[in-house]
Amino acid sequence: MGGIVRDQILVRECCATMARLPEAAVDLIFADPPYNLQLSGELRRPNHSRVAGVEEDWDQFPSFAAYDDFTRRWLSAARRLLKPDGSLWVIGSYHNIFRIGALLQDLDFWIQNDVIWRKTNPMPNFRGRRFTNAHETLIWCSRSQDARPTFNYEAMKSVNEELQMRSDWLLPVCTGGERLKGVDGQKAHPTQKPEALLHRVLLATTRPGDVVLDPFFGTGTTGAVAKRLGRHFIGIDSNAEYVAIAGARIAAITAAPDEALALQQRRDEKRIPFGLLVERGLLRPGDVLSDATGRWTARIRADGTLISAAARGSIHQVGAHVQGAPACNGWQFWHYHEHGRRLPIDLLRQRVRAELV
Repeated sequence: MGGIVRDQILVRECCATMARLPEAAVDLIFADPPYNLQLSGELRRPNHSRVAGVEEDWDQFPSFAAYDDFTRRWLSAARRLLKPDGSLWVIGSYHNIFRIGALLQDLDFWIQNDVIWRKTNPMPNFRGRRFTNAHETLIWCSRSQDARPTFNYEAMKSVNEELQMRSDWLLPVCTGGERLKGVDGQKAHPTQKPEALLHRVLLATTRPGDVVLDPFFGTGTTGAVAKRLGRHFIGIDSNAEYVAIAGARIAAITAAPDEALALQQRRDEKRIPFGLLVERGLLRPGDVLSDATGRWTARIRADGTLISAAARGSIHQVGAHVQGAPACNGWQFWHYHEHGRRLPIDLLRQRVRAELV
């Protein structure tokens, strides 16, 4: 296979198919592999109705050794397909995620984060013999420690009310209209993931136009979200029924317009030195800045530096010194006074930046 064909679903076994794709061709791989749940016997609710678990052949392995061999093979294939700065995400439960994590490190992947997906509506533990299994674990990794995988930090802050995104994500499981059904009215796939989960993964670690591979495509959640967010997808699944459902699902989705997909990163913004605010008269030599509480103060000098009782230097250096901290974002730390209020000087920077666009 020469160049990679984007936006396609391949009805084939994953390891052999991945081996036929060109090397270093994809930007991100999201893998929701079989969990090897090792279920035995039927599970019933207190009202004696049967719980539909994962009973399909694709989740059946004769031993842990067999599961590890399968995992090693698809992870090795995934490593070959990833671009040098690409990302691999794997999701699993306590049944399999620790085995996968060890194999990832054995294969020289570098773990960036583990993320806990905490379910708002988990299935109860009907037998009352264990804690309710209310979370699954995602591992985000790169090909090496030196890799520079995409991470859209500002986008994650934006969806989290301008707070740093944490590694525990509170999201619901698939229910209602999002849960796909077969012709018999039953769940089309037993482990369908919510689109909100994939939205966050792709928004965080890909850019518009990137190629996303899902080797366990199922009913196509990864492809659906990728298309909506302006990413390309490649799906692989050996189950023709799942693939048919995924194809119809994705065909019905309209991609967002380009202007809605742009991600603004702070490093892309025009650099504004603090001294420019002084030159423009937005702040004046001799004005006093303070922190948000008024505990620390410093005076502005004509050259755009600050001076406090014990330090002089840039807004960042003096901010760090007064706090006894190793570093400081002076734009957020220092505040000016306007109409009786303390406001961060970053507001003035944004005003100047808007004028210069």
